[in-house]
Amino acid sequence: MMGWSPDAGWGWSTWLGMAVMMAIVWGAVIVAIVMVFRPADRRGGDAAHSGQEPARILAERYARGEIDAAEYRVRTDVLHSTTERPRRRHPTHVDGA
Repeated sequence: MMGWSPDAGWGWSTWLGMAVMMAIVWGAVIVAIVMVFRPADRRGGDAAHSGQEPARILAERYARGEIDAAEYRVRTDVLHSTTERPRRRHPTHVDGA
């Protein structure tokens, strides 16, 4: 071969660069595979799902007996209401003061 000699080959830095690039490529492939095959419920969650979470928690509390039927109805009405939102008061707030 014309112009080839053992001293004109690639140096150690070229081999190191190729090894690093190969590790980056394989890492990207693994990350892509994990992102494609991970369960859908672990992804960010859409608006419809995020609204169902409080209702599910409330139903579970009612099922366990932590709250009674009247409180469950009141809380679900407030939860599903778009015009009425519960207002939180500061613990030191006193009416009329």
